[in-house]
Amino acid sequence: MKIAVASDHAGFTYKEIIKTTLVEQGYEVIDFGTHSTEPVDYPDFIRPAAQAVANGKCDYGIIFGGSGNGEAMVANKTKGIRCAIAWDTRSAKLSREHNNANMLALGERMLSIHEALEIVELWLNTKFAGGKHIPRIQKIEP
Repeated sequence: MKIAVASDHAGFTYKEIIKTTLVEQGYEVIDFGTHSTEPVDYPDFIRPAAQAVANGKCDYGIIFGGSGNGEAMVANKTKGIRCAIAWDTRSAKLSREHNNANMLALGERMLSIHEALEIVELWLNTKFAGGKHIPRIQKIEP
């Protein structure tokens, strides 16, 4: 299984720890950056990771920021991406079971590394419970 990872500077530390853990567990990880804690414009790293998931180059994506909100917003602008923010195991599990999320956003300022690792493990091991149905967002006309 291939997993895309990406972060801004505020999520860099967790990205590196979780990337190492995933590789140790046998996952293939493609790192889209950033590569330090120097301030960056996060869409430059998040968008390519989301595109890799959307086009099938990667099976799933895990993205990191201070809160995860901005990263999820960028990812969700990519057609075919269903990125969920998880701040606990319950929200992570439900995002896979009920929403078939293919990307996960985590906030380094919101979780301990222990919680983040637990969320990632649960998220990757939770199956979509809804069969072939994938939720669709209807375009709302002004």
